[in-house]
Amino acid sequence: MNFAIMKNIKGRMDERILVCVYYGPNGERLIRRGHKLSQIMNCPLYVLTVDPLPYDDFDAERSNYVEAWEELCDQLGIEEFILRDNEKRPVAKVIAEVAHSRNITQIVVGQTPQSRWEEITKGSFVNSILKEITFVDVHIVSVDRSLKSDADTDYEKGVRAFLIKDGDEYRITFTRARENLYEGIFYKEIGTDFNNGIFKFVTKHGKTRQLHITDDLAIGEIKDEPNVKVEKH
Repeated sequence: MNFAIMKNIKGRMDERILVCVYYGPNGERLIRRGHKLSQIMNCPLYVLTVDPLPYDDFDAERSNYVEAWEELCDQLGIEEFILRDNEKRPVAKVIAEVAHSRNITQIVVGQTPQSRWEEITKGSFVNSILKEITFVDVHIVSVDRSLKSDADTDYEKGVRAFLIKDGDEYRITFTRARENLYEGIFYKEIGTDFNNGIFKFVTKHGKTRQLHITDDLAIGEIKDEPNVKVEKH
């Protein structure tokens, strides 16, 4: 499904802004930040969200976020709200495709502040975008570490989640289903608008394990489950 709501197009067309949002408290903040930027530049603004699930499979929480973003875009007079659902490709590739089709020149995304060592060991979502798109400016809206409720953590409060096999990969999901392999707690990185963080769970042998999650996909290996190995492709 390629879902979009078109609004009035601004007069200046040499600049176009794309705001990328995902489920969580920072979506509205990013949209409003992009709206302020578009007002200053008097140029069109687009909002994009990407989801690996089909729209019909969205749970109440996801549906509520999408409806709230649609309403906010309508209130602010944003040109287009774009929902790319049922997407199995990496998020950065989808963003690049949308940016190219809309002639985007500025992209607004959210990301947790990272040290240089964290970027080397875990990678950076923004770096993934820059590898896909070389003709735009990327604006990173970061969360000030002083605003965190716990100064010793980079993650939001844990939520119930599940690990499911998706082809040759393993994907995190928040919907209970028979196909789920493991149930655990997902700790999302503060400031990111995509599912990046840590998934903690107990294996079938009673061992506590954790996997890094990047763009919904699990990275790592379940040591006492020899038949379950997850890799990033």
